[in-house]
Amino acid sequence: MKKFSNEVVGICHGDVVLFSDFETDGDMWTGDGPRQMRRHILFDEAFIAPPIVQVSISMWDMSNAANGRADIKAEDASAEGFSIVFRTWGDSKVARIRVAWTAIGPARDDQMWELY
Repeated sequence: MKKFSNEVVGICHGDVVLFSDFETDGDMWTGDGPRQMRRHILFDEAFIAPPIVQVSISMWDMSNAANGRADIKAEDASAEGFSIVFRTWGDSKVARIRVAWTAIGPARDDQMWELY
């Protein structure tokens, strides 16, 4: 469990199309076997320390001719940003994915002073 003391808690969120491979005959749509897509996200304002980041699929467009297999997670979280990583495998055909994300962590307060 992440516990916050008397710090200001910041919440940053967004929704991003991770890929749209059916338009370009990309690997997620035409390929087989293990495939991965990674996208780095920068926060509008940096946190004081790495936040907790939650990601979820907010739009899923897959072929109905194959099994739908998906793994999505946030990796490499820092005070400035994180990476969204989507993986699929087997005969899955993923046309496009949109990802919603939320980051929660300690944030700077305009009243905070750094003396040294």
